[in-house]
Amino acid sequence: MHIIYQQTIVDPVSFQGIGLHSGKNTKIKIIPADENQGIVFKRTDLKENNIIFANFENVSSAKLCTTLQNKEGVKVSTVEHLLAALYIAEIDNAIVELDNEEIPIMDGSAKEFLEILKNAKIKKTNKKRKYLKILEDVELVEGEKKISLEPCESSLKVSFQLKYNNKIIGKQKNSVDFQNDDLQDIYNSRTFCLFEDIENIKKIGLAKGGSLENAIVVDQEKILNNGGLRNKKEFVNHKILDLAGDFLLSGYRIIGKVNCYQGGHHLTNMFLRKLLKSKSSFTEIELKDLIFPKKTTSNQSIKLAVNA
Repeated sequence: MHIIYQQTIVDPVSFQGIGLHSGKNTKIKIIPADENQGIVFKRTDLKENNIIFANFENVSSAKLCTTLQNKEGVKVSTVEHLLAALYIAEIDNAIVELDNEEIPIMDGSAKEFLEILKNAKIKKTNKKRKYLKILEDVELVEGEKKISLEPCESSLKVSFQLKYNNKIIGKQKNSVDFQNDDLQDIYNSRTFCLFEDIENIKKIGLAKGGSLENAIVVDQEKILNNGGLRNKKEFVNHKILDLAGDFLLSGYRIIGKVNCYQGGHHLTNMFLRKLLKSKSSFTEIELKDLIFPKKTTSNQSIKLAVNA
C-alpha cells in the first residue's frame, strides 16, 4: 500500500564501515529530519559549507558510483545503496551525518542498511508525500544504452537488462514492481566487477576499500567469492537497486514503468535531468485515497484518487 504522509525516523541510528573507493573508515549517524526536508548529507568533519542535498542536480560524478557535491565543492560519494535502503524503508526525511567523504559500502548491497533502518521506529509527519506520476513516455539513448519511462497506473516498475561478454554475467534481465513484489533479492544483491578490470580501476584511484567481503568478483568463468551468488539474477538485481537509489534523487517517489538496457549511474542521472525538464510528461500528486477493486477475471487496475 502506498504511504500517504511523509515519514522520518524517531531516534538516531548509527553504524560505520569502509568506503569502497576511498578505503577510509566512516562513521554514520542518521537522525530525524523535518517534513519536506528530504534526504540531506552533513559532513561532520567539516565546520562550514558541509551540507549536501540529495538531489540529481548535485551529482558531480557518476563513475562507478554516485557522487554528490554542493556549490562549495564539498562531496559525498557512493550514496546510491543507502538511498535505495531509505526508499525501500519508506523514509522521506532524514539527515545523514558522516565524518568522511564516502558512505560505507558495508557488504556491497543495501541489506545491512535496511536491517538497521527496520529496527528504527518510524513516525509520520503532517505533510503528504509528493509523487511524480508519469503521463507520457520519455526516453534517453546513449549509443547502445537506453532508458525510458512510461505511464503506469500505481507503482514504480523496473525492467532492466544487462549484456556482458563474460559467460557468468551474460545476458540478465529482470522486472520488479516496487509496490507489490518481495524486494529481498533486490536489496540483498551486491555490487560486482570483473577481475580483469580491478587493476585499471585502482589505477584511477578507486576501489581502495574493495574486497571479496563487499563485492562480487567474476574471473572469466568463475565467481571468486565463497558461497557464490545470493540469487540467480544478482548482477541485474544490483543494477535495479542502484537505479532505485539514484531515482530518489529526483525528490519524488515516481509512479511509472522504467525500461533500461545497459544502464548505470550516469545514464540514470542524465535521464532524470531530461525527465524533470519535460514538464508535460509528468504531474506532481499527493495521494488522497487508494481504492483496490475486488478480484475479477478481467484485467485489474488500482485507482488513485489524488490531489494534484
